[in-house]
Amino acid sequence: MDTGDCANKSFPRLFAHLALASAVVFMTFGVLAEPKPKGYEYYLTGNAVDAVLPQRPPSPSTLLMGGGPDVDAAFKWMIQKAGGGDFVVIRVRGADGYNQYVYDMGGIDSIETLVIKTREAASDPFVLDRIKKAEILFIAGGDQSDYINLWKGTALETAINELMGRNAPIGGTSAGLAVLGQFDFVALNGTVYSDDALADPYNRRMTLDREFLTAPGLNGVIADAHLDTRDRMGRLLTFLARTIQDQWVSVESARGIGLDVETALAIDNGIAIRLGVGSAYFLRPTIAPTVCQSGQPLAFRNVMVDRLSGSGSFHLGQWTSPGNGTTRYDLSAETGVLVSSQLGGGIY
Repeated sequence: MDTGDCANKSFPRLFAHLALASAVVFMTFGVLAEPKPKGYEYYLTGNAVDAVLPQRPPSPSTLLMGGGPDVDAAFKWMIQKAGGGDFVVIRVRGADGYNQYVYDMGGIDSIETLVIKTREAASDPFVLDRIKKAEILFIAGGDQSDYINLWKGTALETAINELMGRNAPIGGTSAGLAVLGQFDFVALNGTVYSDDALADPYNRRMTLDREFLTAPGLNGVIADAHLDTRDRMGRLLTFLARTIQDQWVSVESARGIGLDVETALAIDNGIAIRLGVGSAYFLRPTIAPTVCQSGQPLAFRNVMVDRLSGSGSFHLGQWTSPGNGTTRYDLSAETGVLVSSQLGGGIY
């Protein structure tokens, strides 16, 4: 027998036994496990060193954007209110689409985007550090159910509230707008259309939530975007009815704000101005819904609407526009159909 051949045949068997043993160790103890994904992505444009401004903004400010094409003047307004510094964008999906666009406007030290995709990431020390050191915070569009499912009740929510407490401007577009009021349509079962909402205010897609975030000036408010292009006035009226019917807010304190696409509402210390090309709508009920029940069409009468389309302002505290800067009309839901007091019956 050739002992060399025998030794050569033994080495493969020995290697196989060692590989099997290593696999058992890996499965049992995780010795060779891959590093756990961070659950977030981070993008930076500009200076990596944290900017330190000499003082905080003197008053709170909120920016609501109605979705669609972004409004350049809205971002410039936030930068001006903050006095520069570090602009932070948060989102669950997407990447750094805002970075170069906003950075090129000037007036900021940096812009950072955090794509925060898990609840663990919403409590990550690095993520929280970037939020806490921001001078401006903007919530991108997407799906607001992601924001509620992944961010509500986390350290991220606490950090955002602390940021607002320091008067740092906060804003959001589309889904980002939807989570800035005291009450939110959260789309946990997908979107809802006006006809379906009016026909049954408690249908399975009418998923509402409250007090995830409440941006300055938005107490008692539920807000909606894409109002004109997606015909959302009916569902906004129904959201408002639900907040009253569910006893989340009194008739006297319930409020709704709707924005057209390519339109922003800039709120400084409770005084709002319109930016962009569309209109802003301010809804205030005068009486409680007559019928707001599961399986029945909504009856909700005499909801006062102020449409801000020009260069005037709207005072959220008094819920009025000085100098008659808005067009005022009444909306009612009668057996699930909207009726307007405007000439021609227009609801917008």
